[in-house]
Amino acid sequence: MAARISQKVAVGTVFVAAMFMSILDATIVNVALPTIGRDFGVSATAVDGIAIAFLVSLAITIPASGWLGDKYGGKRVLLAAIALFTAASALCGLASSLGELIVFRILQGAAGGMLAPVGMAMLYRVFPPGERIKAAAILTVPTTFAPALGPVLGGLFVTELSWRWVFYVNLPIGAAAFAFGAIFLRQSVQDQPGRFDLLSGFGLGLLMYGVSEGPDRGWDDARVLTTIAAGAVLLAAMVVVELRSRAPIVDLRLLGNRLFRAGNGVMVLASLAFLGTLYAISLYYQDGRGLSALGSGLSTFPEAFGVMAGAQLASRVLYPRLGPRRHITLGLTGTAASIGLLALLGPQTSLWWARLLMLTLGLFMAQVFVPVQAASFATISAAATGRASTMFNAVRQLGGAVGVAVLTTVIVLIGPVHVVAGHEVANLTAYRIAFLIAAAICLCGVAWSLSIRDADAASTIPRRGGREKDEPSPAPASTA
Repeated sequence: MAARISQKVAVGTVFVAAMFMSILDATIVNVALPTIGRDFGVSATAVDGIAIAFLVSLAITIPASGWLGDKYGGKRVLLAAIALFTAASALCGLASSLGELIVFRILQGAAGGMLAPVGMAMLYRVFPPGERIKAAAILTVPTTFAPALGPVLGGLFVTELSWRWVFYVNLPIGAAAFAFGAIFLRQSVQDQPGRFDLLSGFGLGLLMYGVSEGPDRGWDDARVLTTIAAGAVLLAAMVVVELRSRAPIVDLRLLGNRLFRAGNGVMVLASLAFLGTLYAISLYYQDGRGLSALGSGLSTFPEAFGVMAGAQLASRVLYPRLGPRRHITLGLTGTAASIGLLALLGPQTSLWWARLLMLTLGLFMAQVFVPVQAASFATISAAATGRASTMFNAVRQLGGAVGVAVLTTVIVLIGPVHVVAGHEVANLTAYRIAFLIAAAICLCGVAWSLSIRDADAASTIPRRGGREKDEPSPAPASTA
């Protein structure tokens, strides 16, 4: 029966399930943090460690994931990561203290850091360049749908069941993905997995910790400054070491590839603006407009419908007609406009206007993520796909963390509340400025999108009317 299932279907199914589970977990848990703190009798500051532990652990394992997949085979590593993530989710739900929960979240993060790079590398190896736009549409579903669904499910579980269900929800997804993958995935190992080192993992982990803690502790806090500085030093040392290595774990030479470099530039800025906005809009709904966590999640959820419709529009209509350069530029411009219009929201503005903007945000965001992921790997060889996927996902994760940190800092500095007639009321100006900054960051990505040459990605542009695009398709380089 396994021979009857295409590897495109097998890899796509397992990868989407695994990524959906991992990304959903990052947002669904945030809704439950206050309840978890009350249950364990700890402060709001202490309970933040649940989220921080996951992010830092995830950041540490991302750089090693491509190496592990190349050395031991994508199927083995992906299934091991799914099994560990699922088991850790069960342990999180059973935790009897905050300390136990943080330890189990570290295990979750370690597994989550391996899922995206290994799964993406497998996906791009089974989809030829001409079908990458289909693979990109698949990738967009978990990366943009799950962040919007998380707060909705989290609110339902915390309100109607228990905070423990924000972890238990992963069990059926993980078990089904593991069983399907064990039966239908094929094993493959690359000939030269490269050399393993820890500098990149610990450097990225320290940097992620500092960036995540900065808004809460203050950017002048000694611990924040120390961890950011230490992370920067380790990453600088990593650059020196990796550039001297013939088979590096983080192949920085891939950035010499014009198309891949531009794709990473767009991805980091788009992730920064998009994920930062999703976090800021939840604060606006709850702190600025007084909605419950569930109400906030439901008002954010139209973004998911926009993504689903936008992914189909991107892969079936716009990418074949526009090519990556104009398509990504259109997406960035529309995304920036949607975020910028959020700055017009006032205390009496209908929430349906905000929900409509979330719908258009998802629609245009799909016009960024789908073509970027389709085009960026066009001239990356199969042997280098694992290392390229590692770098691509590290950039995406770091961009998202920085986006949340930047917009949170803006809101804190301006002040989320102010005194009017002797009473504290929400200061919506703080949220408006945060949205304007996110929109500006998104527009900065246009500089990267305009540097893309459609000829470089011609092999990924589907045929129209039985004919290929006129531009020639360049042969993939050996490492870039």
